[in-house]
This record gives sequence, structure tokens and C-alpha cells, in this order.
Amino acid sequence: MRKLFAVFFLVCLSPPLLADDAPIAVPFKLTDTQHIMVRVKLNGKGPFNLIIDTGAPALFVATAPSKKAGVTADDKGWGTFDKLEIEGGIVLKDVKARVEDPFQLKGMNGMGLAGYELHGMMGYTILAKYKIQYDLTTDKLLFTPLKFDPPPPEPLGFGKGGQPGGLEILGNVMKFLGPLLGLKGPPELKPRGFIGIDVSETDDGVIVKSVLAGSPADKAGLKVGDKIHRFNKNKIDLISDLTRRAGQHPANDEIVLTVDRNGTEKKITIELGKGL
Repeated sequence: MRKLFAVFFLVCLSPPLLADDAPIAVPFKLTDTQHIMVRVKLNGKGPFNLIIDTGAPALFVATAPSKKAGVTADDKGWGTFDKLEIEGGIVLKDVKARVEDPFQLKGMNGMGLAGYELHGMMGYTILAKYKIQYDLTTDKLLFTPLKFDPPPPEPLGFGKGGQPGGLEILGNVMKFLGPLLGLKGPPELKPRGFIGIDVSETDDGVIVKSVLAGSPADKAGLKVGDKIHRFNKNKIDLISDLTRRAGQHPANDEIVLTVDRNGTEKKITIELGKGL
């Protein structure tokens, strides 16, 4: 009898069996608050930024991105997303989530603490489907599917919002105090500017190898063979100098490239297009 009990106990404690699928590499970023963040699409909308939160009992999605995905909370605060796509290739169907604005996200977004706008938290009901390998020296997590379907979480008893009133007030207070303390909230992401040239680096400096037809550089009159001396007032000696300066300007900014064309200095004004 003791042996049977011991075998039963060990079986209960054994981890879920791995599925036959290979690990899936999921890109992540470490936020300024040292949270692991992944990007997802909800019903084809997004991308949205979710924190990997092993302490959260379920998937939590803020009300604004849920609305964009066409999902609203029911009387108990839950909503179902037809499709959840995690960057890297994971696709889940009919995913149930809490649709609410947790006080933690309100506070961090209101004060811009994470360096990104956060749209939710990925908790147990998603994470328990996978064995997850963390290696913070890389930029990817390895998700290996498990033969395990986690049960739905039990309600906490706080009503539709799912969180005690005091904590909800704390999130609103942090959101209110952020601007008063000079904190601007999440940074506004703008697409980097697009010039439309390919360059090479020689002993003479940075030379234009090709100009994309119809690009901002083409419209401004930049030519193949032009040697780039300056980006606005900044001297350009290396390709890295050019890419660093260009990366600081969003679409619709005007820049001035000072070039040498057959021994004649020219200033080319370019209105940047929308890049990636």
C-alpha cells in the first residue's frame, strides 16, 4: 500500500509531458522596470505589449486594446479573443482573458516607467501551456508546448474589476501624479525617416552607391557617386555616423546632406519619407 501511494504521489508531482513540437523562439525586450515584455496581436490588431507575469492567474488585456480588437468584457469582466498571436509564431484560438485596466499598468503607463506603453499581462492560463527557457543574454525566450491545458482561474471575489478598490485608486493616483512630477508617460513611437539610398564606405568617406527611384533622395536630386560630408551640421566619416544621425529623425523631417559632386560642394535638402 505504501509503494502504491508513493508511486501515485510521484506521478502527481511529475511535470506535464512535452509535446512533439520543437521550441518556438519568442522575441522579448527588457523594459526599464526590468519586466520581460513580448509583443502580440489580438484578432489581427496590434502589435500590443504584454508583460510576462508568472504571478498573474490569467491573461489580462487593457480595455483600450481590447476595444480595438473588438472585444468587450461580460458582466463578470471576461472577454474572449478569437485569435492571439505571439511574436515568433505562436497562435492560440478562442483565448479567454480578463478585460480591465490593472492598477499596476495604469501607474506605470501614467508615469512612463517601463519605457513602453504596456497593454496587459500574460499569466498562468497562457504560460502554463509551455515550458519556457529564459536566457537574458539573448533576445529570445524558448517556448516548448506541453501536453497540458490549464484550468480556468477561480474568481477573486472583487467584482467585475477583479481588484480591491484601494488598489484601483492607487493606480489612478499614480496616473494623475505622473504629469505633475514631469513624467510624460509612455514615449510616443514614430516611424523612423526613410532616405532611399545605399552607401559604401571608402578611404574617401561615405559614397552613394544607388538611389531608389521615387524615394525622397531621388526627388531631392541626390546622385550616385555623391560623397556625403555632413548630415545637417554633423560631419560624416563612417556609415555608422550616417545611420545614427538618420535614425534620430522621423518621417516628414527635413534634413540637409552636404555632398561633394565632382569636386563641387552641394547641399541637398531631403524631406524624409516613412520608414520601417
